[in-house]
Amino acid sequence: MNTPTAVALLHCFLFAVLVRSAPAPLPAFRETAERAKTLVEKILRDLPDVHAATINTEGLTLDPSTQTANLQMMVTSLGIPAGPVIKPLSERFTLDMCVSRMLAGGRLYQGLLGILSERLSGLTDVRADLRDLLTHLRKMKEAAQLADDGLDQNPSLDLSTRLHGNYEVQVAVHLTLTQLRSFCHDLIRSLRAIARASGTR
Repeated sequence: MNTPTAVALLHCFLFAVLVRSAPAPLPAFRETAERAKTLVEKILRDLPDVHAATINTEGLTLDPSTQTANLQMMVTSLGIPAGPVIKPLSERFTLDMCVSRMLAGGRLYQGLLGILSERLSGLTDVRADLRDLLTHLRKMKEAAQLADDGLDQNPSLDLSTRLHGNYEVQVAVHLTLTQLRSFCHDLIRSLRAIARASGTR
């Protein structure tokens, strides 16, 4: 094989890799991604009110500066898993991985809030929004015919066995809503990047 041919083949290969890691420019995919972004923005707007309506324990606020080492220990004590890490799209972090992790995080927080809603009222609306978000994310995955990296399976949670009293419930709700807010910020950034790369606003 001569050098020009080898270079041409290499360029084709690199282009294929970049296209695979970039959002699919399909109308259905773009529209569904936009709907998902709008819904995540709604969840973020509603979280302060949900927190205020459900948390009455002094010192538990959404202000990051109030977080203490004791609360971090409670994350481990209650067995609340961290949400999946969502990175900027690249050759190593493809669209398949990104959407799968979005789905995994949505299922995680829907599961946690499902457990907590059995002990505390006020979480119904955000759970419904997460359910709708998961529907949009699944449609994105189907529209772009994305592969499954195995991360979007239903998580196994044992939180209910660790909620011994009202304080544990309050802390668990606070930590879950705080982590959900951080996860939603990651979703917004990724969905905006997907929209830019696929030609939407």
